[in-house]
Amino acid sequence: MRALSRVGEPVRWLASRARPRRGMGSSAAAGGRRDPGENPKVGRLRELFTGDAADGWEKSWEFGVTPWDLGKPTPVIEHLVRSGTLPKGRALVPGCGMGYDVVALACPERFVVGLDVSDLAIKKAKQWSSSLPNADYFTFLAEDFFKWIPSEQFDLIFDYTFFCALDPSLRVAWAETVNRLLKPDGELLTLIYLISDQEGGPPYNNTVAE
Repeated sequence: MRALSRVGEPVRWLASRARPRRGMGSSAAAGGRRDPGENPKVGRLRELFTGDAADGWEKSWEFGVTPWDLGKPTPVIEHLVRSGTLPKGRALVPGCGMGYDVVALACPERFVVGLDVSDLAIKKAKQWSSSLPNADYFTFLAEDFFKWIPSEQFDLIFDYTFFCALDPSLRVAWAETVNRLLKPDGELLTLIYLISDQEGGPPYNNTVAE
């Protein structure tokens, strides 16, 4: 497994030049100390996580409390697709939500699987994307990332704030699962909010070292 280093500079560079943004992206590494929970939507999201995590994510979609949802593909994915630097083959987007990144990545040379623990999220993703021209090159599955066993490994895994949405107790399991799902020469691309000095989550505290 190797990092997608050829399309960007080292993490330390990114962290030192990151600009704090409102909402879930408030970053202590960027010099800010604002708890993402100060965003009313994030605060409401945390209120939904009073028991089982899977139930919390299902409720977030049921009540429309999805502050991470950009309503479009992640800008860096659009850039990388245009640049042609992403690996072809099979790609996985865990915690895909509405699936915008799944659709953006999918093409004749790249089949993409969008995974989410929320049945409602997967239903919504299928509803809006089923008639798109590239619909033959992606699929959406309601599965638990940690328990799911695909028929093949992946050439690319794209994690958009999935890692930092997980309880920190699951981080070792996240690494083991990524290692299991990714081909030995595959590429892992992650976008993780660098936040610290906050209480609770999601999202949870993250540092460059972690």
